[in-house]
Amino acid sequence: SCWTPTPAPPDGTDPHDALTVRLAAAYEDPGLLRDHLEDLGGAAERAALLAEPDLPVATQGMSLTVRDFLHAYVLEWTLHHLDLLAHLGPEDAPAPPPVEGLAEARDMVERRLRVRLPAGWSDADALRRATGRESLTDAQRAELEELGPRGAMLPLSFG
Repeated sequence: SCWTPTPAPPDGTDPHDALTVRLAAAYEDPGLLRDHLEDLGGAAERAALLAEPDLPVATQGMSLTVRDFLHAYVLEWTLHHLDLLAHLGPEDAPAPPPVEGLAEARDMVERRLRVRLPAGWSDADALRRATGRESLTDAQRAELEELGPRGAMLPLSFG
């Protein structure tokens, strides 16, 4: 996996974290960022359709197959898509992520954490809650604790 889950979200002291914030802020108008991400997603889809799934690719100092990289890409962009929805007003927000992408992203998070999140949670809610993008209520925290030690350690930041 490309990510090492950690109990604390990025605090901005890592140079990459700080750069990401500055790059996002440079757009000023959230609609411009949305448009850029839509263009990038289309280009990524075209490249994925042409790629050989079993060839190796290097990223973040690791070697993955194209297939594994694309799975990681789906998870990362699904989480960022949920971030956009949470922070943009209705007039600037894109359509919600496809249900297939949400389900695949949830499955990847659950496999990485080795715990099945509460079945009553929608895929989007499960992703937001497991990754700390949504604050947990006492009842939601209790649901996680019922899952055992792995559930009790949530939420985790994927960095």
